[in-house]
Amino acid sequence: MIVNILYALAVLGVLGLLLGAVLAVASKVFEVKKDERMEPLLECLPGANCGGCGYAGCSAYAEALIAGTAKPGDCPVGGEETGKKVAAILGIELEKNTRLAAFVNCSGGDAARKKYLYSGLSDCHAAARLAGGATECTYGCLGLGSCVSACQFGAISIRNGVAFVNHELCTGCLKCVETCPRHVIRPVPYYADVNVACSSHLRGAQLRKICNIGCLGCHICEKTCKHDAIHVIDNLAQIDYDKCVGCGECAEKCPRHLISDSKLERGAAIAGVGAGGGKAV
Repeated sequence: MIVNILYALAVLGVLGLLLGAVLAVASKVFEVKKDERMEPLLECLPGANCGGCGYAGCSAYAEALIAGTAKPGDCPVGGEETGKKVAAILGIELEKNTRLAAFVNCSGGDAARKKYLYSGLSDCHAAARLAGGATECTYGCLGLGSCVSACQFGAISIRNGVAFVNHELCTGCLKCVETCPRHVIRPVPYYADVNVACSSHLRGAQLRKICNIGCLGCHICEKTCKHDAIHVIDNLAQIDYDKCVGCGECAEKCPRHLISDSKLERGAAIAGVGAGGGKAV
């Protein structure tokens, strides 16, 4: 009886050893090799999982970096510093920074003439469905904060009836760009100092009737720029960021003070101007 028990234990032991050996060999044969760069990449990425890089999250972005389908500078949250670390881990050179930030191409807000007094949902989409919005300007910010709700980083606020982006907090996820029904929020290079805070393509005479701040298409900025970086196209000043050096001369010369220079106080340009009131330049 005891011999039978010992025999059974011996057989089980041998089978266990054989199965263990088979599993060990199988684990080596079918092993999914993990790139040794994955862990250090995940450590240097911010872990925000915002999707601003174009991937589902930081892990997906790290996998794309290893596969060579993503670039080190694509992380909007980490910025250039993270880009340098990623490039070092991958052993490649960091390309020119292409980080983007959101900018509101409107300064109208309370300065834009109103068609009616809106008292519905505090949502730009809802307002846009009601006769195109409360303002006479069909290009301007509706100022009801749909972009504020969309931004998970607290980078957008409403000032004087118009959305304002804090570039220090903006990660470039551009969710606000997708949300805006008027398409007045647009991506610009993160390090761009000068931007045109208007979207109207109306002629100057038409624009004066509905907004005291908008671009008149006067070409003064165009004539001022020594770098051929700003031109009036379809009645609206537009900047070529490949040529702009951020000198800010166009912002200083603009008679409407709507060319925003991050080195200046943009709020001063729109402070104290009421709807349909104020001085028209």
